[in-house]
Amino acid sequence: MTAIFAFYFAVKHGLLTFAKIYTMVRFFKIVATLEGISLLLLFFVAMPLKYMFDNPDYIRPVGTAHGVLFIAYMILALVLKIQQNWPISKLLIVWIASVLPFGTFYIEWKYFRTPQNN
Repeated sequence: MTAIFAFYFAVKHGLLTFAKIYTMVRFFKIVATLEGISLLLLFFVAMPLKYMFDNPDYIRPVGTAHGVLFIAYMILALVLKIQQNWPISKLLIVWIASVLPFGTFYIEWKYFRTPQNN
């Protein structure tokens, strides 16, 4: 949690100037897509294999990948909220969508399909 606040402070005060906004949006779109795919793999491949076929081999690698991508998605959403002055409601919608199957794909389509964000 401390790392998130430190990251928030660095972004808020312009200490992180390593990327322009369009690069951050592009990176967020990539992470959102990968996070969505990892969630679908976890729900519709790894978990059915574990519980229906007693094969837990895919839970750990898919779950770990999903966990890392989920955290990256949340942090990048916070960074974009700060950089683009999103209202808190938009940030909450983006965060809530990350726990729903196909939610990240919907967010990507709804909020990031404009030509300026490509």
